[in-house]
Amino acid sequence: MPYADTKQIKIYYELAGRGPRLLFIGGVGGDLRSHPNAFDSPLKEHFELLAFDQRGTGRTAKPDQQYSLQDYVQDTIALLDNCHWDKSHVVGVSFGGMVAQELAIQHPERVQGLVLACTTAGGAGGSSYPLHELSDLPAEQRARLMLGIADTRKGPAWQAENPERTLELIRQGAENAAPFLSEPGGIAGIRRQIQARRHHDTYNRLHRISAPTLVCAGKFDGQAKFEAVNRLHERIPEAKLKVFQGGHAFLNQDPEAYLEIIKFLTSRA
Repeated sequence: MPYADTKQIKIYYELAGRGPRLLFIGGVGGDLRSHPNAFDSPLKEHFELLAFDQRGTGRTAKPDQQYSLQDYVQDTIALLDNCHWDKSHVVGVSFGGMVAQELAIQHPERVQGLVLACTTAGGAGGSSYPLHELSDLPAEQRARLMLGIADTRKGPAWQAENPERTLELIRQGAENAAPFLSEPGGIAGIRRQIQARRHHDTYNRLHRISAPTLVCAGKFDGQAKFEAVNRLHERIPEAKLKVFQGGHAFLNQDPEAYLEIIKFLTSRA
């Protein structure tokens, strides 16, 4: 299995495809053993795709300490250096979009084209849903709340009308979480990632992003609401905005989403 043994931590990653280089940074709890993931998308048909498990998640190390957004940026740079990638396109999804914002602000020379999906700027620009407030809830209650937050079409009324489908979605979510839940440090790692997320605020620095940028939103996303995603878009010079049919997981719900991302990035290769 491929690992980047950096000075900071040991990072699990995967590479696939051919073409322009593309780094994919996933969201909270992202684990490449869960599906669908970036390698199940059309991206690998158009790019040399690099994706990884972030600090505290998946098969990457889970240091027993507090994490910060800066840790995640440094890990990302260390991975790129390990792979000898001096510059690439970057797609950041949800929490990964927060890391990608910092990457583009702090290391503009490393980012060729930027896609920010279902993510926000924090601060005066508005934040994504405070997931840390759900950490101590019973598992099923948290799962039901998250269904309605991630997709506003699937709130309490929908769940009451569709009990079997609701339980199926909860079961699928539990299956995706199963790999890290059974590992030492897995739950603590996700909690630390969520705590790092609390302090995200790039709003007053977004004007420093120089890479061509596409900002993507889900029409029914209650986690990264359109109003906050739009403020992110308005703050980045010459950024483009696309809204897709779906919730927080619109990348897997609207077939047009990946096609638009591919079109945007390949035109800037």
